[in-house]
Amino acid sequence: MELTNKKANLLNILRGVLMALALTIVLVLILAIIYKFVDMSDTTIKVINQVIKVASIGFGIFLCLKKDKKQGMLKGSTIGALYMLLSYLVFSLLVSSFYFSLAILYDLIFGAILGLLFGVIFVNFSKR
Repeated sequence: MELTNKKANLLNILRGVLMALALTIVLVLILAIIYKFVDMSDTTIKVINQVIKVASIGFGIFLCLKKDKKQGMLKGSTIGALYMLLSYLVFSLLVSSFYFSLAILYDLIFGAILGLLFGVIFVNFSKR
């Protein structure tokens, strides 16, 4: 029974990460279409990209914790960090440019902390 529960948790986390990434891709495509018609500064695009990351992580964690409202901190931080890593890899592949810098490490930490916070919030608000 324990092995089945661990497998279910891992699949649930993977589903959350993949759904977060899917939402990101959709939102980035919408942003690209809007950008084609509206003049936006680099700062505006960076802010919108951060909002997309936050929304996607929140969405993935919400989906993960919807059925099993346990271990919100662990599941949330795992989803946040994995999402950041996977999104970096996917978008680097799309632009054919891999580079490693402290910004990537900061993104991973940001994703893990944000995921931890979302995990705590979703577990505690859903109990009420």
